[in-house]
Amino acid sequence: MTTEQQVKLIVRALEDRKGEDIKCYDMRGENALADFYVVATGAAAPHLKALAAETQAAMKRESVNSYRTSGDPESGWIIVDYIDIIVHVFSPEARAYYALEKLWTK
Repeated sequence: MTTEQQVKLIVRALEDRKGEDIKCYDMRGENALADFYVVATGAAAPHLKALAAETQAAMKRESVNSYRTSGDPESGWIIVDYIDIIVHVFSPEARAYYALEKLWTK
């Protein structure tokens, strides 16, 4: 499975769990940490947990395990790291506060 196919799978998983404002940033050649960043918003802590869990379950069905998961639904931010793809799941407040997307858009 290519990295691009994995990104599409992740986006579908987030959509299936009703993630909001899902954005994908192709950073190949621009960032040494990862090729793609996927960002989504969840409504509340249980929703954040469900979004991250569905992302991991969808990838695991394709025999792709996350390298690391960090954050806590109660904090408003969960990161799922697939080395070439990093998934950020935010509460609306945390997404606005950290404004990561401003780092990646020109």
